[in-house]
Amino acid sequence: QVQFVESGGGLVQPGGSLRLSCEAAGLTFSIFDMSWYRQAPGKERELVATITSSSRDTNYADSVKGRFTISRDNVKNMVYLQMNSLKPEDTAVYYCHARRTKWPNDVYWGQGTQVTVSS
Repeated sequence: QVQFVESGGGLVQPGGSLRLSCEAAGLTFSIFDMSWYRQAPGKERELVATITSSSRDTNYADSVKGRFTISRDNVKNMVYLQMNSLKPEDTAVYYCHARRTKWPNDVYWGQGTQVTVSS
């Protein structure tokens, strides 16, 4: 059974930083591309950042480029999202997401962690 344990969310002031962590279990972590998504109240879920299975490539939403960094540790089965210079518009529930790189390209979601940016 695939499970994710997300942590690191919370309340932070504008301009502050947070580091989200997602620990995966029940899957061969090294053959999954990993992503972070977020969903703000009343909005659709959006892709924030992706890192390929070998960490060779990363991609970011335009809204977070230069402020957020995604990374992973294939030994510890962990993926991280370092968030700097946080803005109120970054407030959302952040979700860990895994997608197998080969067929059947199955996907899995974490339960989400709340990030609130407010003074």
